[in-house]
Amino acid sequence: RRPADTEIDWKAYMQEVEGFANGTLDYTQLKGDTGPLVYPAGFVYIFLGLYHATGRGSDIRLAQYLFAGLYLLNLLLVFRIYCRTNKVPPYVFFFMCCASYRIHSIFVLRLFNDPVAMAILFLAINLFLEERWSWGCLLFSLAVSVKMNILLFAPGLLFLLLQRFGLLGCIPKLCICALLQVVLGLPFLLVNPMGYLTRSFDLGRQFQFKWTVNWRFLPEEVFQNRVFHAALLLAHLVGLGLFALHRWHSSKENILTLLKDPAKRKPTSPRLTVNNILWQASCVCHLNASAWIVFILFSSNFLGVCCSRSLHYQFYVWYFHTLPYLLWCTPTTKLAHMPKVLLLGVIELCWNTYPSTVCSSLSLHICHGLILLQLWYGTAPTPVSHTPPLSKKPTPMSKKAQ
Repeated sequence: RRPADTEIDWKAYMQEVEGFANGTLDYTQLKGDTGPLVYPAGFVYIFLGLYHATGRGSDIRLAQYLFAGLYLLNLLLVFRIYCRTNKVPPYVFFFMCCASYRIHSIFVLRLFNDPVAMAILFLAINLFLEERWSWGCLLFSLAVSVKMNILLFAPGLLFLLLQRFGLLGCIPKLCICALLQVVLGLPFLLVNPMGYLTRSFDLGRQFQFKWTVNWRFLPEEVFQNRVFHAALLLAHLVGLGLFALHRWHSSKENILTLLKDPAKRKPTSPRLTVNNILWQASCVCHLNASAWIVFILFSSNFLGVCCSRSLHYQFYVWYFHTLPYLLWCTPTTKLAHMPKVLLLGVIELCWNTYPSTVCSSLSLHICHGLILLQLWYGTAPTPVSHTPPLSKKPTPMSKKAQ
């Protein structure tokens, strides 16, 4: 336990919400030792509860116990998602639980708000898998109100909503997301609307070079250059477009058909018999419905992480629990398991190198690039004819199958 490290951000959080507890509703006046408050209103309400529960933030040990409970809840939600997808081998969960010093530090030692946002997000994804899209959108918006990194999942969620409901059916779900943001921010919007919007949703905020994990190999003047930031944004948008067109969109129809009512779309393929399904399964990498939802959401977030202007050490939790799925959602031979475990290890090593070095930041980008290549080529469907070759003799069915 390192109290000095723990108190840096925790103390600042408590100072920021203390102003709100004392009646300050002007968002520009909410500040702490690390600077002004730069998170949306959901952060204020959640950490205000922690402020009162821990004796105005003085009982750090109790706060650590509460975050330890949050850590266990987060693991439970992640495991439930992985069980639905049935893609990741069981031994990989050991690495997720026990092999990351950095993740344990982010949750239980440093008490960042990132784990709070991610736990709410994983709860929302569980609701999506249960086909409870309205409740899922509500919790997704709540996670965004704690920290804006959740917006990296938004392109994938928008694609899923359009795929599932069409444009008109998608609008009510988006209204749920927007309405919650308005309700949570209303006390601050009534006092200083521009102050709230510019502080809590500041997309142009500059990051300090000394904290970057992923761009240490660049000169600082390049790291701070707006042209570099624009290039990263363009790369992010291009990556999302390519994945949406060629990996997320499984139909042969134009992607604009997603705007139509699902009932008016053409079926993606003719009705399949059991023999056809079994035959195609040997030719195409199929994902079940749950795995497909998770693939789109996790890959959307991962593209955003790869193109981030800067990754700080607490940002590791943004995608740590999604990495096993991204590595094992594609077909894996027996010999390929060890390189994937090695990739997890190298990524962990990069995030545990403090301060980051040219070698660690380059290694992190190489690992990200390898995962992207695997996602691109590993999820590409093999061209398959709709009519399987007819066998002269019918395939006998076992007594167990009968």
